[in-house]
Amino acid sequence: MSEELPATEAFSQRTALERLDIADCVGELVAAQERAIEAVAAAREAIAAAARAAADAVAGGATWHTIGAGSSGRIAALDAVELHPTFGLDPRRICPHLAGGSAAFLGAVEGAEDDGAAGARDVACVNPGDVAVALSASGRAPYVIAALRAARARGALAIAVANDRTAPLFAEADYAVYLATGAEPLAGSTRLIAGTAQKIALNALSTAMMVALGKTYDNMMVDVVVTNEKLRDRAERIVMQAVPCRRDRARDLLDRAAGAVKTAIAMAWLDCDARAAQDALARNGGRLWELRREA
Repeated sequence: MSEELPATEAFSQRTALERLDIADCVGELVAAQERAIEAVAAAREAIAAAARAAADAVAGGATWHTIGAGSSGRIAALDAVELHPTFGLDPRRICPHLAGGSAAFLGAVEGAEDDGAAGARDVACVNPGDVAVALSASGRAPYVIAALRAARARGALAIAVANDRTAPLFAEADYAVYLATGAEPLAGSTRLIAGTAQKIALNALSTAMMVALGKTYDNMMVDVVVTNEKLRDRAERIVMQAVPCRRDRARDLLDRAAGAVKTAIAMAWLDCDARAAQDALARNGGRLWELRREA
């Protein structure tokens, strides 16, 4: 019977956690997380392939959909909502789908993971050419499988991330990312190693996609949305580094660029106003490294 279980549900033969001193218990849990890094590293090429395809779709105007249940759905939603403040992606093009809806983000919703019909209904907003990224540790959650199947049928690019090699979810995907994390130190608690691996993989996928779309310059977030004092300071430091210039110059450039970091940098490089800088960026696909050649 145990052989039929997904790898994420297997029982480890390691020391029983409750028999350990609490410091040793913490050490055991932390050490086990090394497998998350190893699993994502082994899936590097699969993640890269998915990121390339997703970048092409988003460049064409696609909406970014994430699909998940429980911990996996929350991890996916957390990554998705950061795409606007970090990379300036229009929030209208970001749509997380979590089994049980928004109420499931802060608490369990009874039976939500098992409701395949709800999964199919929830992705009715998906349009042809959109991107749908589905996460499920076992790859067996009915909500997630049905949602990805329906999204793909509606013409979305379908990406599946799961931690079991035989996950049925992979059959619904154009791109499959298998994260071989194995048994959890607390059997079945996929918020641990599986969840860590999913977060790393999704962070890498979405960030690499945004890099390909020209949302960064060197390792700086030049499309950051400035919404508070911390981010205003970061924006000024980015401009100071990229131009380069002193802080008072960076502040003046940002004021004239209405807070748009990329525009401010282009204004300095080209010695022009905001409109001309925006036009130059548009000619270069919004890529500062391309504009640098023109400057």
